[in-house]
Amino acid sequence: MVASRLKPARIEHVVDGIRLRAQLSAAYAAEGENARSAVRSLLHGALFRGRMVAKERLEAGENGLAVARLLAQVADEVVAALYDYTTTHIFRARNPTAGERFAIIAVGGYGRGELAPSSDLDLLFLRAYKQTAFDESVTEYMLYMLWDMGLKVGHSSRNIDECLKLAREDHTIQTALLEGRRIAGDDSLAQELFGRFRKEVADRDHAGFITAKLTERDERHARAGASRYMVEPNIKEGKGGLRDLHTLFWLARRRYGFSQMREYVDAGVFTNEERNAFRRALEFLWTVRCHLHFITGRAEERLTFDLQPELAKRLGYGGRANQSGVERFMKRYFLVAKEVGALTRTLCARLEADQAKQSPKGLQRFLSSGRKRSAPVEAGFFVDAGRLNIESEDILDTPANALRLFSIAEKLDLDIHPDAFGLVSRRVRAFSPAWRKQPEARAAFLEVATSARHPGAALRLMNEAGVLGKFVPEFGRIVAQMQFNMYHHYTVDEHTLRAIDAMSEIERGRHTDQHPLASEIFPKIINRRALYLAMLLHDTGKGDGDQQIEGEKSARGACERLGLPQEEVDLVGWLVGNHLVMSDVAQKRDIGDPRTVAQFSKVVGNVERLRLLLVLTVADIRAVGNVWNDWKGQLLRDLYRLTEAALHGGRSDEEGVRAHLAEIAHGAKEQLLKDIGGARADVLQAWLDALDDGYWLNHDADALKWHALEVMRARTERAIPHVAARIREAQGVTEVLVYAGDRAGLFASLASAISASGADIVGARVHTSKDGAAFDVFSIQTTGHKPFGFNDPRALDALTSRLTNAALADHAAPPPAPPSRRNAAFAIEPWVRIDNDITPHATVIEASGRDRLGLLADLAHVCVEAKVSVVSAHIDTYGERASDVFYVQEEDGGQISNPRRIASVRGKLEAVLRAAEPAAPADPAKAPLAVGRASTAR
Repeated sequence: MVASRLKPARIEHVVDGIRLRAQLSAAYAAEGENARSAVRSLLHGALFRGRMVAKERLEAGENGLAVARLLAQVADEVVAALYDYTTTHIFRARNPTAGERFAIIAVGGYGRGELAPSSDLDLLFLRAYKQTAFDESVTEYMLYMLWDMGLKVGHSSRNIDECLKLAREDHTIQTALLEGRRIAGDDSLAQELFGRFRKEVADRDHAGFITAKLTERDERHARAGASRYMVEPNIKEGKGGLRDLHTLFWLARRRYGFSQMREYVDAGVFTNEERNAFRRALEFLWTVRCHLHFITGRAEERLTFDLQPELAKRLGYGGRANQSGVERFMKRYFLVAKEVGALTRTLCARLEADQAKQSPKGLQRFLSSGRKRSAPVEAGFFVDAGRLNIESEDILDTPANALRLFSIAEKLDLDIHPDAFGLVSRRVRAFSPAWRKQPEARAAFLEVATSARHPGAALRLMNEAGVLGKFVPEFGRIVAQMQFNMYHHYTVDEHTLRAIDAMSEIERGRHTDQHPLASEIFPKIINRRALYLAMLLHDTGKGDGDQQIEGEKSARGACERLGLPQEEVDLVGWLVGNHLVMSDVAQKRDIGDPRTVAQFSKVVGNVERLRLLLVLTVADIRAVGNVWNDWKGQLLRDLYRLTEAALHGGRSDEEGVRAHLAEIAHGAKEQLLKDIGGARADVLQAWLDALDDGYWLNHDADALKWHALEVMRARTERAIPHVAARIREAQGVTEVLVYAGDRAGLFASLASAISASGADIVGARVHTSKDGAAFDVFSIQTTGHKPFGFNDPRALDALTSRLTNAALADHAAPPPAPPSRRNAAFAIEPWVRIDNDITPHATVIEASGRDRLGLLADLAHVCVEAKVSVVSAHIDTYGERASDVFYVQEEDGGQISNPRRIASVRGKLEAVLRAAEPAAPADPAKAPLAVGRASTAR
């Protein structure tokens, strides 16, 4: 909520140009050519005063656009005063010839009359003809003076012919000149440039310019992030940001010669409402940008997590209900970005209507393809230049047609015409709730939401138009909703639509290599419609307490309103209410434990639900961002196979699962003896007999073979401890095995050694053989989520040596490092849960808190001090939060049963977690900026 506009600041009240010139002349009169230092101080002082006034007005509630214009005016006064001083006192041309005419032109954004606090000054030093000693001297003197004042100056020195030649060759230079504005010097020279530029460049080849700018925009979006709903957006270069608004300005000015907002309305390009939306978006984005520059003291364009709370506070966003101030502020940002997208569509439609020529290849969606209006495809709908349009506004008197527009477009694989898109966006706001229950509307919506083609793309268009959230108000609640954490990369609605994209791609066989099981079982799914609706509604409970419980309630309400049979309503509700269960069990529980599989089998109930839940889970994780890897995929596949076998066999109790595990173990042993036994079959047999049945479920066949070969080598050569490592590129991890004599504190020592090497432990499997040997397997990555040592074999050699030493003697954990500035932006409440009901054989400890280097090792050392053994460890990170699960036993076996010991262990674990907390919340306005990114290594 940007505060109301203040009375505009008059530039003479900020920087008095006449007085400034008099002071400069006085300094020269007093010191002559030795006045340089005094002149610099006067100019810098004027610039500094202007910046301080701009900052004060911004903090008092002035919008950023007005501030940017004030800063540009201040820069104008300083540059013009410097030019006058230079040409009057330093390099005065007493009788200038026509060839010595000279002008200073502001170009780019500065030429538009807008300047961010830390942006460059883009200047063109314009000559009449060839370079002379006069203009070369003036240019050099001014540039050095501006640089000495600490300004960043983008500059060029050209004559008019050179400007026009380069503009014809380079659309970037064209764009800069399109916004040119004289600051000082010969006005007739500047006007000659602008006149010839309009006649010889800007009035020609509109299609080529539009093609280049839209292509440039697409490339910029790809660099900054293809979605306008990324939770750390680039407010200048990102999709829906300031540069997109500037692109609209460039296209309109190039095509129509516009320079004022009212001209858009007068020419019919935008309605008055859209003109106001343009203005609101421009003011809001400029406000955010100016605050960012002043807070950081640099040209910061990325709205990072550590800066968002301060921005929310400065703009007056406080917490309400279940939304924090920062989440409310970011929701406003994303709604503005969405509005920018709608304005882009509108302007492109106008350009299309005005474009007479065949559009350049690759731009058919923006400019006319030359096709004429076709016959209606259905009553009230027709194809217009390759896109679906509506005959008249009266069509929307039947609200169901708003949904039919998207349904028909999806069915025929057509884009929506911007005219129809804009009309639906405006009309849908007035629709009464009754339309949600109209049979035609329900049918059209379900066709789109469960399409076998590209449901995500069609739903995204409906969301952009405001139709999806209006028709499904449960979804409307999460539109532009941000989750203030480092785990989720997108807003809740964008994450949901990406999840639908991922699920549709799996169904169409696009990811058989990454998701072989999900691709294999999808054709066997019976309740496909329930699956797609569950995905659409799976996060509608976010922000209202337990997201699964609240999400199930909202999903049931939506499905009942859609008229689904009760059985389908129940299935969608169950999927939404349990959509996190499978990933939690796979990543946080020991699936080699019969009770874990038995309990999960009871939750699932039947194979159809298991299939639905696997596909839902895989697509949900993929849509989060860069968190998917095949390590997680393998965990999910293993849990699925075990549960499927238990459900198919009708023995989902613990004894049935245990019997099945024994069968798997027996089959795996037989296969290993057949594959690698040979002359060393006795050594291999001894190793196989020393392992319990749970081991065989924690590793795939390839890993079992690798383990057996390494252990046989160690036993044959009597080289214990033995450490080996291999890179599993497909899984995104490096696996490290340690075979050593068991001892108290071994796991903690090994974890400390790995953390000290700078590796991130993403998984750990701890085994103790029946003959007293320890066999621990770690899956590790770099902090950039790549296999550790992939590009640096020496790092892997050093880790192997360090682990060998750690297996023989305790290795101290690295000292806790303070969280990065970005990580410290989040308030994280540590917690510890200790449970004796999950399995009868061990106590399960779950510790969750702020992630940091060495956290796993520190938690493991608490177990050492408490004299409990770590049986297995399950490691995961959710952005800034770590969640580590340990299965532990007393020294003599069994669970920790003494309540005092449980309380003591909990207290010590909580103390370790709290050690990672910053002393006080980070204040972006005061704290120094951190270098580098947060480490997720533990």
